[in-house]
Amino acid sequence: MSIVPARSAARPRDLLRLSSLFVRTLREDPADAEVASHRLLVRAGYIRRAAPGIYSWLPLGLRVLAKIEAVVREEMDAIGAQEVHFPALLPREPYEATGRWTEYGPNLFRLQDRKQADYLLAPTHEEMFTLLVKDLYSSYKDLPLALYQVQTKYRDEARPRAGLIRGREFIMKDAYSFDLDDEGLAQSYERQRGAYQRIFERLGLEYVIVSATSGAMGGSRSEEFLSPSPIGEDTFVRSAAGYAANVEAVATPVPAAVPYDDAPAAHVEDTPDTPTIATLVDFANAHHPRADRPWTAADTLKNVVLAVTRPDGSRDLLVVGVPGDREVDVKRLEAALVPAEAEPATDADFAAHPELVKGYIGPGVLGPQGKQVLDATSDDADATRSAIRYLLDPRVVAGTRWITGADAPGRHVFDLVAERDFTADGTIEAAEVRAGDPAPDGSGPLELARGIEIGHIFQLGRKYAESLGLNVLDPQGKQATVTMGSYGIGVTRVLAALAEAHHDDKGLAWPAHVAPAHVHVVATGKGTEVFDQAAEIAEALADRGVEVVYDDRPKVSPGVKFKDAELFGVPLLVVVGRGLADGVVEVRPRSGEPEQVAVAEAVDVVAARVADLLG
Repeated sequence: MSIVPARSAARPRDLLRLSSLFVRTLREDPADAEVASHRLLVRAGYIRRAAPGIYSWLPLGLRVLAKIEAVVREEMDAIGAQEVHFPALLPREPYEATGRWTEYGPNLFRLQDRKQADYLLAPTHEEMFTLLVKDLYSSYKDLPLALYQVQTKYRDEARPRAGLIRGREFIMKDAYSFDLDDEGLAQSYERQRGAYQRIFERLGLEYVIVSATSGAMGGSRSEEFLSPSPIGEDTFVRSAAGYAANVEAVATPVPAAVPYDDAPAAHVEDTPDTPTIATLVDFANAHHPRADRPWTAADTLKNVVLAVTRPDGSRDLLVVGVPGDREVDVKRLEAALVPAEAEPATDADFAAHPELVKGYIGPGVLGPQGKQVLDATSDDADATRSAIRYLLDPRVVAGTRWITGADAPGRHVFDLVAERDFTADGTIEAAEVRAGDPAPDGSGPLELARGIEIGHIFQLGRKYAESLGLNVLDPQGKQATVTMGSYGIGVTRVLAALAEAHHDDKGLAWPAHVAPAHVHVVATGKGTEVFDQAAEIAEALADRGVEVVYDDRPKVSPGVKFKDAELFGVPLLVVVGRGLADGVVEVRPRSGEPEQVAVAEAVDVVAARVADLLG
């Protein structure tokens, strides 16, 4: 009987030779690249554009992606979450049950099979996780449970941009917790939150945790993990004392009501040549001054007309009243209106509502006042009309005095007092948040920054469990609805955020833990002894478990090799060239000063450096 020797358990060599590696670098920036990560990932041969917002992954890019995924999996596994994998192509019915087939609107990729059955490309998988647990578990003894997957998602972004930052196809880690009660959910949430902190710390990615809105996901608590970056799409605020929130989640501190017993009566005045807030304020101070202080832009009430479109396609107008020194922030507005979308009203909208006089819109024709006007003047022809909904900024409290439109060309009303002279249908958080605004928790003035959203966690509660019937028997033998948490990390976006945070004008500069290799060995020269020595060093490092890229291209100039090395962004560069005649090679950090090292010591020195970099 023959005995087959066991295969060695030693780690296989990880040595990439550029002469055969599937990669081509570019010297020019791609025409559609807006940000550094997009520019450099394409130029360095990590990704290639397949269509707007859709990218193919090349070997170097996949190596970085795999390392990020490995860290994510290790930390998910460490808190007891178990990995599953769902299809990306899903049937309509579960999303119909939760209402999201409609709520997702045009962002959902919809398609039909040959039998005309409706399907979608999953933007997220709450429904499938919920149904899977419903199918397999039925008792409180099965809980708590945490499941996760690393899967491709699809969203039909209207304006994909910034390469991997906002694409139509992207990789996401989504995890879900299942608990019997809210106390269990809170504990699961904290476990996931801690795992996220460890993930981003291990990846070498700076992050800020900010309060966020739950949006269409629903739930009682929501936080975003943002990587501070000037190219980030999210604006967040923070105070010196620790408050932090996405601007969409900032609640305006509401001032106290103002006594108005002695306020003058409202009066309408001609205001010629006042097309802007600034010219209106100047006119008011010149012709209708206040007794106590000058009028300012903050004393004007700007009424902004917006068209609101719901996922089912229905559309109506909304007017938002904000102090004239602020603009309406559409992202904050849409966060308050989710899942509807908003845009400025069109000329056709104004034509359909002649009561809205552009530039001179006031509360008199809006909300409760507008309803009274319609009730008093209605006839059979306009019996179906209703007053336009009117929502105010929370700063517009009872007793505040305003200058605003008088609903007639060239005229404004002065000393219009909130609650005395007009009311609204409610309030809305839609005005821009500015640096210096007070923090909602009283912790001081706010500063603004931008960030890339890399993770988002929610306490979902029972929304999906109720919609899909996920119940278990509780300890008393009664049916109880499971409570859920949702936890997402944008894996491909994390890669882009790392590239944004770690690059210079020459190329990428990866942290060692995520770089496609630890060491880049370059042979420069024409003699075979240079290539032989470079190969020996590269192979010896690979034998020690060091990941190596070896530029063994024989007819490529040193200048091209160095430019490619700078583009690739590997942490350590080993140059075997002219110094070989003196028995030395050059060891050069991607960002740092080069060092001459004896050939005989090169492998030991470089391996030690790699160990230090990996911690």
